[in-house]
Amino acid sequence: MDPDVAREALSTERSEAAELIETMSVRLRSVVEAGAGESSDDEHDPEGSTLAFERGQLVAQIERSKALVLDIDAALLRVDGGTYGICERCGSAIAEARLEALPAARLCIICASAADSSRRWGIR
Repeated sequence: MDPDVAREALSTERSEAAELIETMSVRLRSVVEAGAGESSDDEHDPEGSTLAFERGQLVAQIERSKALVLDIDAALLRVDGGTYGICERCGSAIAEARLEALPAARLCIICASAADSSRRWGIR
């Protein structure tokens, strides 16, 4: 993939992730404020479990988005270093279609599948 095209795709994805982090953070603050009312006893508050669930979902989404930003930043460093699009595991080229779908991809599809299978089966 052309470095300028890669940089643009990564920058766009990073902006979207940063915007999502901000949006989810605002929502999280409102959920926390809603739960800070008179009753903060989630077990006995009819809205408590809903608020706790929503809070958990928002925190998880924020953490996933922050991890994505870190992955994108690492991919931008690979673009600058001339190693973008090269599998970190086997050294093969990462398919253009994979990079279009996942601009921050570090692994080719074969290595990513192997890594996923290893995680699923607890193999390291």
